[in-house]
Amino acid sequence: MKLWIRKISVILITFMTLGVYIPPTYLNTNAEETNEAVSSEADVIIPVAEINEEEIIEDEPDDFISLLTKQAKEQTMTKLGPKIVQQVDDEFTSVILPEMEKVLNNIVEKAEESSPYLAITEEPAHGYGEKIFNIYDYQTKKDIVRFDVRREKRPLEGYWFNFHYHVSSDDFEEHHPLGEIYWDKNIPPKWMS
Repeated sequence: MKLWIRKISVILITFMTLGVYIPPTYLNTNAEETNEAVSSEADVIIPVAEINEEEIIEDEPDDFISLLTKQAKEQTMTKLGPKIVQQVDDEFTSVILPEMEKVLNNIVEKAEESSPYLAITEEPAHGYGEKIFNIYDYQTKKDIVRFDVRREKRPLEGYWFNFHYHVSSDDFEEHHPLGEIYWDKNIPPKWMS
């Protein structure tokens, strides 16, 4: 009798949940044709090259870097979570973000030569994972740069947040430092909490 109850409950649950899940719609199917910034739930696609030089406004490259920097800051603030941001926001904005902006500027300059589109992942790692966001070539789906933050406990000092990035040219092996922020002697909360 228990077997029948299981079978009936599985069938009922199947019918009840039918149609509840709706897969995400991706709006980036014609991104190459329109050269517009397109977003989905997981990625933000940004055109880098294929800009007609007659249409370039003097500060357009600066606007593009500003957009990338804004998205990088938003992703990092999401990663850190409100409890950590409360304590480290000023130092992050004055120390880490300018370094991140320099790296993003270099990425854009190199990408203009090789790839017309960059995408930024929007799913930072939860808990204790290091990933903040990755920048990748949207056409080849290969990562170009990975931005991370890790916790370091130093004896007699306490906890530090080590911001760094990895590049594809060395197979993401080497840590390229962006900077560090001191937390406290107490254990910091999990990311995104």
